[in-house]
Amino acid sequence: MTERNLVTGEAVVVELRLAKVPSRGLGFFIDGSIQIGLLIGVIALVAAVSGATDRALTMALLIAGIASIFVIMPATIETLSHGRSLGKLALGLRVVRDDGGPIRFRHSLIRALAAFFVDLWLLGWLGIGLITSLASSRGKRVGDYLAGTVVVRERIPVRGGTVAQMPPHLAQWAGGLDLSRIPNDLALAVRQYLSRTAELTPAVREDMGARLANEVSGYIGQPAPSGVPAWVFLSAVLAERRNREIARLNLGTRQPAADPASSPRSVPVEQPPTRPTADRGGEPASAGADNPFAPPS
Repeated sequence: MTERNLVTGEAVVVELRLAKVPSRGLGFFIDGSIQIGLLIGVIALVAAVSGATDRALTMALLIAGIASIFVIMPATIETLSHGRSLGKLALGLRVVRDDGGPIRFRHSLIRALAAFFVDLWLLGWLGIGLITSLASSRGKRVGDYLAGTVVVRERIPVRGGTVAQMPPHLAQWAGGLDLSRIPNDLALAVRQYLSRTAELTPAVREDMGARLANEVSGYIGQPAPSGVPAWVFLSAVLAERRNREIARLNLGTRQPAADPASSPRSVPVEQPPTRPTADRGGEPASAGADNPFAPPS
């Protein structure tokens, strides 16, 4: 398993763990088992109706069934699930573009066609897909090279625990934001950025933070407050987004009550400590010892 930095189209560096042959092979075993089961069902169905139809129609039904099982169905599932087949979902894997963005139907279709003809099925006994994946530093098979995709692990450990902390002076401001439009991919990029701020040079940290802050501002409809650094703004937004999700999950487990204190705004959410440490959120060391979120003087 290897870690690589994927650069998105917005020049955001996202650190992801690439899936290699063992995990991808197990995912293929799950998907392949389902496909073989469906193929057996199609063959049985075609055999049952072959007596009532001519040979040409029987062959057409068989070919249509094979194409649906090994090409159309995988491509459709990966497109609708944003790169997750059943096997990948079980193992926490996902197909993304080389730049880290979500795949489209054309990517999934190319991958499915290459899997059927070259990588796994018709010529799979030659080991082309396996050899290509083992030789690739990113674990790519032929279909990934043709489609411009890579398989990554979604279940990545967060360095030092929770990285997004709520700056006290921005708590009230963040409470009035509309965060529903922020996509998960952007939230992941922000989280990875916050976890690595201590490792970045000041110039890179400021440039990357400004790019992410501008993108987040476009989704929430508000710029960062005046005098607030980009990384503090991003930390406030991500912390508020996390707290709302926790509140929503807590409300979902409670019984309905007439008490107005059960509204989402009044659910107490324990805020993480704001003491700056390099391994708990990656705050720059220059933020100040008493208040890590204080704006620079």
